[in-house]
Amino acid sequence: MARTNRDTMHLRSLRELYKSTGCFPSYSRIAVHLGFKAKNAAFKLVNRLISSGYLLKTPGGRVAPSEMFFTLDLSDDEVRAGFGAESVGSGLMQAQALDQMLVARASSTVFIKLRGDSMVDAGILSGDIAAVEIVHQAVPGDIVVAEMDGHVTVKEFQVFAGRPHLVPHNTSMQALAPQKSLNIIGVVRGIVRSFRPLPAGKAKLTKLRVAL
Repeated sequence: MARTNRDTMHLRSLRELYKSTGCFPSYSRIAVHLGFKAKNAAFKLVNRLISSGYLLKTPGGRVAPSEMFFTLDLSDDEVRAGFGAESVGSGLMQAQALDQMLVARASSTVFIKLRGDSMVDAGILSGDIAAVEIVHQAVPGDIVVAEMDGHVTVKEFQVFAGRPHLVPHNTSMQALAPQKSLNIIGVVRGIVRSFRPLPAGKAKLTKLRVAL
């Protein structure tokens, strides 16, 4: 289909409707939600979205969201967090799902909520959500989730004088060497930060709460 601005707007509305209901709506529900006068308009819209890859037909004939349905527009412009931004971006947009930016191996990745201030100088703050790839080995410089001497924490993994250490990024704290045990749980691949509280019951995070 030729993606019109109106179809793009309708796609965004369908994402919100799907998010609120947890299932893909009927043609009648779509027509009411989008203000169509006839159910046939909803049928035509759904077929255009199927043709463009945002929706798909299941083996049972039902309509369901595809992976593309959840992508958002990503601008190639970069915004400077200060004065003196001289460059002007092209304003080009491309579809991108947030999990695709953070997750290389979905089957071995979990999202974990963090708390504490030991990694503030690395830009990791209390309340952030870490995308963690579950691996049991790390290389120096990796930010890891690790269990050390019975406590689970997030730190930078380093090796000093042949001994593994967990290094905080906070000038008031010292590097830690394990006294009994050190087990790497995973490597942090990305950080998600929201400036709004997550809706109750909407987010599905691992029950593990990790201290920074």
